[in-house]
Amino acid sequence: IQDEKAGGVSIRTVKSFLSKIPSVVSGADIVQWLMKNLSVEDPAEAIHLGSLIAAHGYIFPISDHVLTLKDDGTLYRFQSPYFWPSNCWEPENTDYAIYLCKRTMQNKARLELADYEAENLARLQRAFARKWEFIFMQAEAQVKIDRKKDKAERKILDSQERAFWDVHRPVPGCVNTTEMDIRKCRRERNPHRVKKSVYGVPDDGQSQPSPVHISSQPTRKTTKEDVQKEITFLNSQLDRHCMKVSKVADSLMGYTEQFMEYDPFVSTTEPSNPWINDDTSFWDVEASRDPSQQRVKKWGFSLEEALKDPAGRDQFLKFLESEFSSENLRFWLAVQDLKRRPLQDVSSRAQEIWQEFLAEGAPSSINLDSHSYERTSQNLKDPGRYSYEDAQEHIFKLMKSDSYARFLRSNIYQDLLLARKKGKSLTGKRLTGLMQSS
Repeated sequence: IQDEKAGGVSIRTVKSFLSKIPSVVSGADIVQWLMKNLSVEDPAEAIHLGSLIAAHGYIFPISDHVLTLKDDGTLYRFQSPYFWPSNCWEPENTDYAIYLCKRTMQNKARLELADYEAENLARLQRAFARKWEFIFMQAEAQVKIDRKKDKAERKILDSQERAFWDVHRPVPGCVNTTEMDIRKCRRERNPHRVKKSVYGVPDDGQSQPSPVHISSQPTRKTTKEDVQKEITFLNSQLDRHCMKVSKVADSLMGYTEQFMEYDPFVSTTEPSNPWINDDTSFWDVEASRDPSQQRVKKWGFSLEEALKDPAGRDQFLKFLESEFSSENLRFWLAVQDLKRRPLQDVSSRAQEIWQEFLAEGAPSSINLDSHSYERTSQNLKDPGRYSYEDAQEHIFKLMKSDSYARFLRSNIYQDLLLARKKGKSLTGKRLTGLMQSS
């Protein structure tokens, strides 16, 4: 279909307002080619076949994330063979995290993250907190390589990569075709069956034709044999769900290894363990405004850990002040304080927070999305301790996905971490020297 010399669809560059759109074909051209070359008489059948091809990512619309074929002037582009499902691409969440992180660096309106992608990025950042620095570096390296390419080539590659993730991480509400991959169905005992959960079970009790068939099939009543085949098929799927348990176990083991040195019941604490003796020096050290190397290192695990520690909170605020964006953290802390206020003070304090951070012309105005702003303004008609819950969550995600990553790479954090390491090393040398002299 791509080979113009062999009678394929004509791929052309279309002139748009102030720009050119390279390497595209119209949906009507694809439908006409399918009808002509596959001897399909019904246009609806050709559209259905084309939509199946699009659903698996071989063709995709350049201005929409919904992978279907339309019989009109909608512009489509062919997917690069590198991204074809037949090449057994099985992407991991880390690949998706690198892709989303890369999109945030490119600073282009056409590559701006959609709401569901921003939520996925925040979720992945929490899941991969320990390796986020590595993911960020990978994204930076890919962006540098992309910038060396020709503008038109880069535009095509960006759209092809986006379409690949539309297949493997589809828009909410769209069918995930990777769950009914033909290669996976082929491994089952009955290759013509796919997971019913992809499309749902018909209400009238009739069996549903498999989406892997191209031609339409007449419906028939469900028989005892059909039910038995369905039971056999579902039993064969149980092994796949066991894989998810192993991933949870890996995640739990990773978390345990990360926090092992901070558990007094597992690791030796310095100067002593207050849970097994009467010496409370350990708690005094933990409460000190001069943090140990262990505490500074823990701030790098997640933003939550940094904000739990008073010293970490102070250092993060100091960093935000240097970037003139401290109002985000001050708002978050004000809302945290509101939750602990006596009930008689809540209403007045809630109004003070509004005037300081959200009112028109507020001295410390914060950047809030319209949904959170409307919810918060409605909540303040009857103020409570949790009136700012939506706004606080939005600001926290902003800090976590943007400011916190820069904080970890900043001189403030790196110098503090390095100073604590040196201090610990010098202390160890002095103790060794004293032991040798004695």
